[in-house]
Amino acid sequence: MCTLQRAAACAGNMAFNRVWLTLVAPKIVQYATKVRFVSTQSSRSLYGGVCLSDGRKSVAVGNEKEKSSSSLMSNRRWKSSETTAQTIGCAVTNGTTTTTASSSGEVKESDKDDGAHRDPLDLSFENAEAAYKSKTSLEIVRALLVFSLCSAPYLVEHNAQLMKLGRRILGRRLFRLLMKCSFYGHFVAGEDQHEIRPYIEKMRQFGVKTILDYSVEEDISHQKAEQLEMEACTSAAETQGEPSVDDEATISENQTTLEQYHVHRSFADRREAVVAARTYFYLNEAQCEKNMEIFLNCIDAVSGSTKSTGFAAIKMTALGRPQLLMQLSEVIARARRYFEEVTGHQGIIFQDIKPSYFEKRFHEAQILTENPDVNKWLSQMTYDQKGLIHLFSWSGLIDCNMLLSDLFQVPNLQTGKMEPIITALTEEEEEMFRNMMRRLRTIANRATEKNVRVMIDAEQTYFQPAISRITMELMRKYNREKAIIFNTYQCYLKRADMNVLLDLEQAERQNFYFGAKLVRGAYLEQERMRAATVGYDDPTLPSYESTNFIYERTLTECLRTIKRRGGQKVAVMVASHNEDTVRFTVNKMKELGLGPKDRVVCFGQLLGMCDQVSFPLGQAGYSVYKYVPYGPVEEVLPYLSRRAQENSGILKKVRKERRLLWKELKRRILKGQLFYTPKGNYEPV
Repeated sequence: MCTLQRAAACAGNMAFNRVWLTLVAPKIVQYATKVRFVSTQSSRSLYGGVCLSDGRKSVAVGNEKEKSSSSLMSNRRWKSSETTAQTIGCAVTNGTTTTTASSSGEVKESDKDDGAHRDPLDLSFENAEAAYKSKTSLEIVRALLVFSLCSAPYLVEHNAQLMKLGRRILGRRLFRLLMKCSFYGHFVAGEDQHEIRPYIEKMRQFGVKTILDYSVEEDISHQKAEQLEMEACTSAAETQGEPSVDDEATISENQTTLEQYHVHRSFADRREAVVAARTYFYLNEAQCEKNMEIFLNCIDAVSGSTKSTGFAAIKMTALGRPQLLMQLSEVIARARRYFEEVTGHQGIIFQDIKPSYFEKRFHEAQILTENPDVNKWLSQMTYDQKGLIHLFSWSGLIDCNMLLSDLFQVPNLQTGKMEPIITALTEEEEEMFRNMMRRLRTIANRATEKNVRVMIDAEQTYFQPAISRITMELMRKYNREKAIIFNTYQCYLKRADMNVLLDLEQAERQNFYFGAKLVRGAYLEQERMRAATVGYDDPTLPSYESTNFIYERTLTECLRTIKRRGGQKVAVMVASHNEDTVRFTVNKMKELGLGPKDRVVCFGQLLGMCDQVSFPLGQAGYSVYKYVPYGPVEEVLPYLSRRAQENSGILKKVRKERRLLWKELKRRILKGQLFYTPKGNYEPV
């Protein structure tokens, strides 16, 4: 039996190798035969120590081409420890300074090196050699295979079913081998924190750091997901008919505008129309504890393998009952409206309003401020010399000093009585919320202890107000000496830029470090469908162009705040695969006098995607991260399914990556470097 298994494995391996050779052999033969006809001088101009080909002709900058060729011949014996400029055919080195052509063709001089290996940055992102110098030729072939499969509509549409079928037919061993030679090997770093360490170290050698994410996802049916979400987003107090009279009045009054923050069966499966984000479904408190342990292990893995330069990514819906986040988001919306009703203004933190203003308003409404409940409410406001920051003491909520039902009450302007603005909760649900806060504090404490930063991902708009508010309070508590906790802002939302401005203001006034990750967003199609179906205002921007405008405006405000405040009190991650956005960021940094060494701006992309942006940035000295998933092969299949769908949706970018991959493979064939072994000496910022 063992012999048969070994034979099957061998046959499977041979079959898979045959597929690969079928894909690339014609091209390899076509270009390999050209090698013998390429002159020595032509070869030197195509690739040398400091001058690379742009795919059409050799280009030299600075001295005359003949002098550059002479320089290339003398530098042909390259060593990994030597400083060698490797850009798109347009760089020469001169001591400690480097000249390079920008995307517009203008030659600029970079900052002096600090001793670490740095390459000039080509902002056209067409430098295939720089993009893939961290890959072996076999990894390039695998990437070509994966991107080719992602371009086949039928395979992408039915990828989940095909993977399940392949697992049944091939058996576990051959299926794992097939996946590691294709999708898993390209998009996932390894099965556990020990297996991923060599991968992380190799990326570090080429200037790229990591955001670790344990990407195991539950493969559950649509019906099961719908059932779980309906149960997890419905309060037992509602099903038992326990809401108070005041609660019912508040709910009735706000029903048309706050329906957004209630569960709807047609959108209970939060995976629908979402391919770029992972979804957690609430099973029970034990599962939340397990998720917390996974996040803690991820933090330990980051600490042990990235030399305290990495991130761990978490989702708040993995750590508690989602109903609580929906109710808290509804509270925030009601608090904003109450503030507007009392003051006539919008944006609490931007108004020069103190508690005395509320006292005056209550007197006008004949509400006696001698009422101990009203006085207690006024005393719990969060404010400073400039004015009000919050209506409520959110710090007490994070530290579990108060019950939700006790904290979220406001004086009724008609009756003077305190009334809740949160729907009814049972004692068990109050305990569940305390558990969620405890888990978040445990994660933040471990991250602080291990000197690892935590990225809290954005989610749907009916969760996000609560997620952002809790995250900001975690920042206030843990970002006292450096930015440990980062919030995520989705720039396709109409309020994105305002939310960032509000949070920047809070961070400055309460004197803590602010960390932000800017993304375009992952839930656009679902958000639009839900708003149209349920009947509330669409929270998203109307077009891709308007999203780009808000993204750039928000990023610019962050960069200006960084420049104004100085130091490292504000840190921002530009998490984008959009080359125009990266170019905009680099140019805006130069305009404001911010450099890579300031360590306040970093870039982020997914593993297996957009390498032509990530690695040239890292090798030029910018702070760059790859979002690195890991986990057992069989348990990350849902993640791989989403990556296949995501790549099929951005065919233009995939075509560019395929073109650059072929370009680098051809170059290696022509230069006889098919067996090139990646070895870098770039030290990440």
